[in-house]
Amino acid sequence: MALSASEQAAITSGKDFWHTEGVESAGIPSVTVTDGPHGVRMQAGEGDLLTGVPATCFPPAVASASTWDPDLLRRMGEALGDECRAQEVAVLLGPGVNLKRSPLGGRNFEYFSEDPLLTGLLATAWVRGLQSKGVGASLKHFAVNSQETDRMRISADVDERTLREMYLRAFHKVVTKAQPWTVMCAYNKINGVYASEHHWLLTEVLRGEWGFEGLVVSDWGAVVDRVEALAAGLDLTMPGPDAAGDQALVDAVEKGRLAAETLRTSAERVQRMIRKAGERPAGDYDADAHHALAREIAARAIVLLKNDDDLLPLPTEGITVGVFGEFARTPRHQGGGSSQITPTRLDDALTEITALSSGPVRFAPGYTVDGETDEALLAEAVEIARSSDAAIVFVGSVHETEGADRDSIDLPAAQLALIERVAAVNPMTTVVLSNGAVIATRPWDEKVPALIEGWLLGQAGGSAIADVLFGRVNPSGRLAETIPVKLADHPSYLDFPGEHGHVRYGEGLHVGYRGFDARGQEVAYPFGFGLSYTTFRYGTARASAAEGGVEVRVPVTNTGARDGREVVQVYVSLPGSRVRRAPRELKAFASVPVAAGETVEARLTIEREDLAYWDTRLGQWIVEGGEYVLQVGSSSRDIRATVTVHVAGDPARVPLTAESSVGEWFADPRGAEVLGAAFAAAAGEAEGIMSAMTANPEMLMMLGSLPLSRMATFPGSPLNAGDLDKLVEAAN
Repeated sequence: MALSASEQAAITSGKDFWHTEGVESAGIPSVTVTDGPHGVRMQAGEGDLLTGVPATCFPPAVASASTWDPDLLRRMGEALGDECRAQEVAVLLGPGVNLKRSPLGGRNFEYFSEDPLLTGLLATAWVRGLQSKGVGASLKHFAVNSQETDRMRISADVDERTLREMYLRAFHKVVTKAQPWTVMCAYNKINGVYASEHHWLLTEVLRGEWGFEGLVVSDWGAVVDRVEALAAGLDLTMPGPDAAGDQALVDAVEKGRLAAETLRTSAERVQRMIRKAGERPAGDYDADAHHALAREIAARAIVLLKNDDDLLPLPTEGITVGVFGEFARTPRHQGGGSSQITPTRLDDALTEITALSSGPVRFAPGYTVDGETDEALLAEAVEIARSSDAAIVFVGSVHETEGADRDSIDLPAAQLALIERVAAVNPMTTVVLSNGAVIATRPWDEKVPALIEGWLLGQAGGSAIADVLFGRVNPSGRLAETIPVKLADHPSYLDFPGEHGHVRYGEGLHVGYRGFDARGQEVAYPFGFGLSYTTFRYGTARASAAEGGVEVRVPVTNTGARDGREVVQVYVSLPGSRVRRAPRELKAFASVPVAAGETVEARLTIEREDLAYWDTRLGQWIVEGGEYVLQVGSSSRDIRATVTVHVAGDPARVPLTAESSVGEWFADPRGAEVLGAAFAAAAGEAEGIMSAMTANPEMLMMLGSLPLSRMATFPGSPLNAGDLDKLVEAAN
């Protein structure tokens, strides 16, 4: 049954906050969408938008990204799909793949990484897992949504090469490899145009270039003008209902301001999504099994940053343990805002440490619940620490939340005081961080022998931390974002969060570790870093190029006494490249289990498309030919093996114009032939110019920068204005 224009308009906006509009007469039901991405947040009651019915709170992306394991993310996606089916959810709003441009980003805990390849591959696996259960993903927030400050209006001003190579690349990876059911547009503007009204972004790039087949949904409240948004390529405006907007669409069609086909197409996309949701049966899930999976992911996400004299793992017998910090018994397991999950259960580290240790475990909060200094609590902590064999101090960020950016990356003063006082009386002190974005660790980390980055670990984080502390799990997490020495060192520091409605992405391509490496900047802990309770040795790396990319092989030997897991990382550079590049860029990685004393050959594939840069002159992706240096290592600054491989370049030529410089003409084989012939045909003073250019390097440099059209105006030039069109035609 064909829908009327009014019915088409109606189903392109929501029925309410969490449901699409149905058309009963046409047999089109309403379906449920709800927040993710690390759990299913079904609203529990009418009056509270942020409280959900109980569901498994998996580790947020800030933690799951540190596993560097797409297969683990696929399993998480499958589990989320089962929970969605159990609650009759059609689309789960996630994953978030915006880059962590600044450590101050208030929503960084929902995003994976500062690197687009790591982000894209992890998110692709998550989407595949979720959608394998017949539940749709909503890839968000499209695009360049890297801050919360003025998030509804801010214009992210970014050049096209940076936009393509950094901020769109993860979206492209997920769309082309996993085809999410929906893509969610961002609140912000991109170069002055709202994402919800950005035809180039939503239609030309997303659908035209990438072949996206699903529907584009707005972030909740992101649409300013329904007609402009629909014309740009946005299909579903949320939330609803929006009777005025529906009528505006009908009026625009009737008056010829909006093509009837455009409205019909968007309505059909919504219907197609609804039909897909109706094709799968309802389901159920095992809450205990999902909690166990959450615990496995959380343990794999923990990053061991420091372990002097092998302090960790702690023995489970024969020692007394002092546990300090309110976060040990009141865990900070997730961030605030729309992704906040009501967990099915919640493990705390104090209970789990007590359960695993056969010796006495004593606790002191050290600071108040709201993070304030309390001298009596500090004194109590010092007394317990002094009489304990080992001390474990839990500290972290006070909050990260949707809607607000952080103003600092430092720990609160009360927590710094607790670390200093405990470490002063107990030389076996371990600090455990709980945070949704990086925390500055200098200089206090120099006073403690062991440091664990515990992130926000979801509902099973407490047990996962205990598993790592006592060696039941050998840590294998790696940093998905650089920890700077201080905030001012960060590449984004001078251009965040902007002012007067604009934020300039002044660091360009040099996001995160790319910027630190380009400046030779000291960092506290580099991108990709993480220790283990065992050690690994790398052998000789080999690489071979093929049509589809580059295959890298390297043997990895576990030289310790414990089974472990090494995250092998491949960073690529192209010395002498004709375009600006970072000193090294992550292009492949693999999480490789290696038993004690064993050797495993890690095989990694670099896809050819990931070697390409965006050529702004040609408006296309180009793989530059040359000798690529592949650095294989355990972090971006711990390179264990290096190999060089030749990669054939794409056939690409920038057309010559009258505005191309003399040097550019002579650098082009055909241009040199044509221009050289023109010079040779000239006589008299022209020959003098040619002789001067070839004999005098300074003259060659000066004339080489002249556009050909300007040279034609010089007295005695071998060219004249009438020659230019013929030369350009002949050269091209």
